[in-house]
This record gives sequence, C-alpha cells and structure tokens, in this order.
Amino acid sequence: MSGKFESSVEIDRPLDQVFAYLADGRHDPEFSPRVQQITKTPDGPTALGTVFRSTVKDAGMKTGREFRIVGFDPPHLIRWREQSKNLVTAEGGYDLEALPGDRTRVRIFNNLEGHGLGKLLVGLALSAARKDAPTSAAVSRRLRRRRSRARRPQGGVRTARGRPGTAAASTAPRNRGARRRPAGSGRSRPRRAAGPWPGTS
Repeated sequence: MSGKFESSVEIDRPLDQVFAYLADGRHDPEFSPRVQQITKTPDGPTALGTVFRSTVKDAGMKTGREFRIVGFDPPHLIRWREQSKNLVTAEGGYDLEALPGDRTRVRIFNNLEGHGLGKLLVGLALSAARKDAPTSAAVSRRLRRRRSRARRPQGGVRTARGRPGTAAASTAPRNRGARRRPAGSGRSRPRRAAGPWPGTS
C-alpha cells in the first residue's frame, strides 16, 4: 500500500534564504518535533549524493532513517529518497518559487510506501508527515533570528559595565580613589644585584 502527501506554504523570506535553510536537513528538528537528531555526510554544502541520517520518534518508538539527496537544482528543487529499511519508507522533495515582495512559495510532497506490516501503517505515517511539514511561520521566524544574529557586532571590547566600548575604556584603573604617594616619601627598598639565581649576587 502507498500514499501521497502534498502541501504548499508561502514564506515571508527571499527565495535564496529559504532554499539554503531547507537544503540543510539538519534544520528539520526546528520545525519537526518527531526528529530527535540528524547528521549530514559528508560535511560541506548539500549536493547530489549528500546523506542525512536521523533518529525519529513516532508513537513513543524511535527508528533510524537515512535519506539521500537524488535531485538538487538551487534555488528551486530538492529531491530525496529513503535508503533505510523501515516498515514505511518515503521519497519526496521541495519545489520553491519566488513571489513578489521577497516572498517564497514552497511545495512539499512525500510518497510513502508500506512494506509488509507497514502497509497497515501508511495512513498514520501520512498524518505524521502532514504535521511535520514546514510552516510559513516556523521557517520565517527561524530565518529572521538568523538574520538578526548575523547583524550583531562581533569581537567588540566591553567595559566593566558590560557595554560595548574601546580598549582604552576597558583598561582604565579600577580604583580611581587610590592616592598616589608623593615622591620621596616613605621607605625605599634597596635593589638587589643581578645574579644567576634570585637573591644571589
């Protein structure tokens, strides 16, 4: 038994930003509670042949999943196919389209295939896929946060109060009320002659 899920959302961010975000599957846990953890092989930008391995929790049970990128055409198309042997396997993708006003339309689809007893679970899997689909609000929110972090000043020197300042301000004397001893007052300690060991001549 097989089933298909398809959805479309409009995201209030530019096409290139949305594509880069979705192309890195390590962002999936940010909008999909089912994904417990996910890794990417090899390191570097996503491309044809990139593999994502994840741990997914469904109905209290954890399973391992492995997907390979089989279609990749920036910034408009991403396709994946599951390589792992599970009761229900999936292949699907994203189609992205630029909209006026720096907005993006994203179409996501999944084709699910049941194997053995998994044929009885396809309906439940389709329901989970619908819940996992990235929403406009979730993706827009994440991209705005990334943009605001990128705009923050980096490497600024802070004063004692924790506010951005200059190096001169941060190295100012801490005890400004300390009095300087007048020249010639008090006892002066005799200097020791230089020698090979401390305290010897």
